[in-house]
Amino acid sequence: MVLTPSTMLPLGSALPAFSLPIATGTGPGATHLSSGELPQQPLLLMLLCSHCPFVNHIEAELSRLDLDYGDRVSLVAVASNSWITHPEDGPEALARQAQANGWRFPYGIDQEQTLAKALRAACTPEFYLFSPPVSPPDQTTVASAAPQILRYRGQLDGSRPGNGLPVTGSDLRSALQAVLAGGTPGADQQASIGCNIKWHPGQEPPWFSGSA
Repeated sequence: MVLTPSTMLPLGSALPAFSLPIATGTGPGATHLSSGELPQQPLLLMLLCSHCPFVNHIEAELSRLDLDYGDRVSLVAVASNSWITHPEDGPEALARQAQANGWRFPYGIDQEQTLAKALRAACTPEFYLFSPPVSPPDQTTVASAAPQILRYRGQLDGSRPGNGLPVTGSDLRSALQAVLAGGTPGADQQASIGCNIKWHPGQEPPWFSGSA
């Protein structure tokens, strides 16, 4: 692996449109998830995979986030790692991971890696919190039609495998609370750090440097 930090997509960026097949979640028989079908409430995109030790380190906290916020925030996991180089991140492994952790949120498969590139994603895990734009009361219709805006990107908290800090989700939880209260998270946001996203060979984005 290459230890990689977030690129820190600019705050205020619009949510990229996406339509992804899913490994699990969104109810019996569901096979796809589209950004256009999401409710008008905050959206948390979580770039994950099944084998990364940085992801495995925080799985229990993701389960707690699901329980604590899943009724007020749309949680969506996204797996973008290449199956060409890392077949262990295929849909069966993702489904087993979700089932083992009791995750209720959908696990989208970004095998074309288009969503990861639109987010300038760099590592697993990585978190992107979007929310609808705030507008005056007489402009509700306009606001509901506008794309969601990036409010937070970066780390779950300061815990990493081996550093001895407890996994609390403090950074992300603070951002979620701010957005749910109608506010905006502070701009002093810390980059997530984890395993580099495993790009398809020869299709690495300009911000990636190193060997997978």
